[in-house]
Amino acid sequence: MAPSTSTGPSTVPVPPPATAAAPETSAAPAATDPATTAPASDEAFWSDAERHLVRYGGAFTPAIIERAAGSFVYTAEGRKILDFTSGQMSAILGHAHPEIVETVQRQVATLDHLFSGMLSRPVVDLARRLADTLPAPLEKALLLTTGAESNEAALRMAKLVTGRHEIVSFARSWHGMTQAAASATYSAGRKGYGPGAPGNFAIPVPNAYRPDVTAADGSLDWRRQLDSAFDLIDAQSTGSLAACLVEPILSSGGIVEPPPGYFAALRDKCRERGMLLILDEAQTGLCRTGTWYAFERDGVVPDILTLSKTLGAGLPLAAVVTSAEIEQEAHDRGFLFFTTHVSDPLVAAVGNTVLDVLARDGLDRRARSLGTFLRQGLDDIAARHAVVGDIRGRGLLAGLELVADRATKQGSDELGALVTRRCFELGLHMNIVQLPGMGGVLRMAPPLTATEDELSLGLSILDTAIGEAAATL
Repeated sequence: MAPSTSTGPSTVPVPPPATAAAPETSAAPAATDPATTAPASDEAFWSDAERHLVRYGGAFTPAIIERAAGSFVYTAEGRKILDFTSGQMSAILGHAHPEIVETVQRQVATLDHLFSGMLSRPVVDLARRLADTLPAPLEKALLLTTGAESNEAALRMAKLVTGRHEIVSFARSWHGMTQAAASATYSAGRKGYGPGAPGNFAIPVPNAYRPDVTAADGSLDWRRQLDSAFDLIDAQSTGSLAACLVEPILSSGGIVEPPPGYFAALRDKCRERGMLLILDEAQTGLCRTGTWYAFERDGVVPDILTLSKTLGAGLPLAAVVTSAEIEQEAHDRGFLFFTTHVSDPLVAAVGNTVLDVLARDGLDRRARSLGTFLRQGLDDIAARHAVVGDIRGRGLLAGLELVADRATKQGSDELGALVTRRCFELGLHMNIVQLPGMGGVLRMAPPLTATEDELSLGLSILDTAIGEAAATL
């Protein structure tokens, strides 16, 4: 997310009297004309980046990206990189989709931003149309910017409506970097920042590939795992359980999909305790998994649904969707989430265009078909390379777990790093999840507009990279 900039009130400069000395101006930055100023050299670019950018995660990708179109990004040196992560797992229509470009150009010239208490047609239209894609009773939407913000708002609403404050999430979850969302995030970022929000608890991830509670045949006994988890939650709770916030498929947690039946059982655990169930579909919502929403597989409707990434197709748009009953209770209790960019018309117009394209082009069906094609290609790779331990995911959200030893499932950070680096050198951008206790998991989320030829290209590069990396170990 690009940082916002702010300036003080503008003033009209008044020239000094003719007899006065000109003011000292040497400290002011020189004005430049972007139309005539040549780009900085690569050396200067990286020097400026090192000097002026705050580092906010891992190392930056070693390339200067000049533009992006469709399924590819293009570097300053002219390299063409296949984007298997849809930007930040967001650009479901690919980069520079012509209808998104047209919408932005039209809307920014007409109505881009308003006082947060004002409403516009794109905002109301998007709220109504989102409700039309969802089962009852989900019909009330709050339009925001990022996934963290939508989860923050959802948790704030759940706490207000229930009158409680304790939150349960998966132990490998990622819900954002703001206070409540970060407190419910366990995959990374918990060390060194002092106490999080009080009353946050983690439950184990039902990972069938690495089961921690097993049945007699060695398979994951997720029911016993879930029962034991809530026994521990009950033992720690002060009696103030408000909500359970979870992803239908844990993405940053390693593309782990809980087994069928799990979410129905989790919903029952919530109901027994008077908790709300919040599903975070930042990455899984809006057709990526082959259905409009991932929760459709389980027939479980959340009390609150959060959307982000895919809703704006790469632009900052998020939503909280809930029932009229919950919204009314929140309103009666004085729900407050008044932000600078709540209900902004520009990104709401983009959201409407996203819904247009998804419905018109049947991208849920396309994600199922391409997902099958991708899965077959990954299965073929697994048959050729013993370092592939597991393949999982749904639709066009896939994960491939690399291991040093298939029998023991021993992970290898070195192998994961080698594969991702070699993929990039060969023209494929991949994302690796490396968490303690598991191997490196390659996350794949190509645009829903990708072609079979583009997926074949990615699979071919991945096949080569894995073979070369495994040979060096």
